[in-house]
Amino acid sequence: MLKCILLLLSEYYYEIVSERVGEIREKTNPYGVQVSLRKIDFPDKIRTDCEEVFENGKSTLIITDHAKAAEILLEEKQYVVILYHEGNKQQNFPAVRYGIEDLFQIAYRSFEEVYLRLAGLPWEIFRTKRLLVRESTLEDVDEFYRIYKEPSITRYMEDLYEDKDEEKAYMKSYIDQIYGFYGYGLWTVILKESGRIIGRAGLSVREGYENPELGFLIDASYQRQGYGFEVCSGILKYAQEELKFEKVQALVDERNTVSIGLVNKLGFVFQENVTVNGQEYGIYIKSYVKK
Repeated sequence: MLKCILLLLSEYYYEIVSERVGEIREKTNPYGVQVSLRKIDFPDKIRTDCEEVFENGKSTLIITDHAKAAEILLEEKQYVVILYHEGNKQQNFPAVRYGIEDLFQIAYRSFEEVYLRLAGLPWEIFRTKRLLVRESTLEDVDEFYRIYKEPSITRYMEDLYEDKDEEKAYMKSYIDQIYGFYGYGLWTVILKESGRIIGRAGLSVREGYENPELGFLIDASYQRQGYGFEVCSGILKYAQEELKFEKVQALVDERNTVSIGLVNKLGFVFQENVTVNGQEYGIYIKSYVKK
């Protein structure tokens, strides 16, 4: 859990930030996250200057504008973000995954999301009245096998790998490459009250199609209780408000009358029939663009 943001800055930018650090603290204080500001006097002393940070575990996100400091921090396996500005354009920075340019324009959620990504922790996507939707983890895979064990779950969709180790390897790649690149994907659906995983739902990219695609499944034991409509409504709202999509598609097997009824209820409109891998599907479109 993110507890502290450490701004470890060269003299050039330390003076600038010290006058406005209160703006950053106003964003983080409501979440119980402290913001510390330090000046780099001697980069080679970073290890001793930040010793207590290293000892406090992995609860700190470090933002630095100094290449040597970043190199040392990465060697110490810290979570590092580069701050780019006019004063460090000539520096060659190490391979850091994330960088920012305007420290004062960043919302708190962006700090938290970068921290979670660097720490290998799942993003929480949204909550509804009864559900929590977050990115999937390797630990979720066992629960997925429990859900997919019911034959009706895979009647209209692909099954998991027969070998659980293969599925976990696939999930690891999915977390690293899909979540990390797109910022969305197929997520885990959890009951808020009990913490039980009851399904998967989210948005994906299908090769050959331009619109993101809605996908969902709910544990057979929890079907016909409105969870599918609840989670899909949340996803469509997220797609419009957070991801700024103009359209979302759904491909539904023509025999799957329950899902056809659900996408219609969600406001999708049938477009055409298509054949994918020898199977007939109807394409339904949800448009946010007012005509």
